[in-house]
Amino acid sequence: MTRDSVVVTETVRVVAPFVVTFGLFTMFHGTTSVGGGFQGGVLVASAVVTLAFAFGVRETWRALDARLLVGAAGAGVLAFGAVALASLAAGGAFLDVSGLPVAPVYAVEAVELGIGVTVASVVVVLFFELAGGGDAR
Repeated sequence: MTRDSVVVTETVRVVAPFVVTFGLFTMFHGTTSVGGGFQGGVLVASAVVTLAFAFGVRETWRALDARLLVGAAGAGVLAFGAVALASLAAGGAFLDVSGLPVAPVYAVEAVELGIGVTVASVVVVLFFELAGGGDAR
């Protein structure tokens, strides 16, 4: 691995965990403030893309597990569907979380987490596929 700039790589190494933390914060606070699953997922994915720019696309892709990313995308969809079907099973409308036996904010956060995980994993896989660094098949 050849590094073009020590300043860039060290800055990315320091900043990336904060971007991921802010992405998770945005995911979980979408019910009470600006944000949500989509925005948080894009923030988390942007941290991975930034790492790829700093350390190399192929090197970053090798450090990731494509099966885990594809599985995360599916798990996010399943979390969304589980909350939706649970609300139907509780006698409410589709995604009407008021009838569930948990506080509505927790059900909405589960939906936001599912959306965030799906968006983050899909954006990361799409980036590496378009950049030519990965083979997600």
